[in-house]
Amino acid sequence: MNEKTNIETVQEAYAAFGRGDIEGVLAALTGNVSWNMPGAPAIPFAGQRTGREGAAEFFRLLNESDEVLHFEPREFFAKGDKVVVLGVYRARARSTGKMIDSEWVHIFTLESGKVSGWTEFCDTAAIAAAYRSDSVSAR
Repeated sequence: MNEKTNIETVQEAYAAFGRGDIEGVLAALTGNVSWNMPGAPAIPFAGQRTGREGAAEFFRLLNESDEVLHFEPREFFAKGDKVVVLGVYRARARSTGKMIDSEWVHIFTLESGKVSGWTEFCDTAAIAAAYRSDSVSAR
């Protein structure tokens, strides 16, 4: 696949997420996709998962944990089978009511027109703080 097509595949997955169509997101993934959000155990949806089932678990935990107020992929870059996306996220932690504001980087690996790998990098310290009832509100 060419880089333009890879970006379009990723953009379609984001559009599905924006519509709340998680099945549409999962359809864009390979069956053995590697889904990874490094982060502290305090973040309910952090961790390494495998397969569409693992990615579905990520989205289920995200939905249970956060009220997403704003999610915006802003810039897309592609090189070979990789697509890198820069964006912003604003949410409220359902358990504490604290706000989460974070810029993020998503790295996608594509294989035969499907996402075979996804990793997110963001301000995990601020996100983890939003889940702790004893902490000061996250940035």
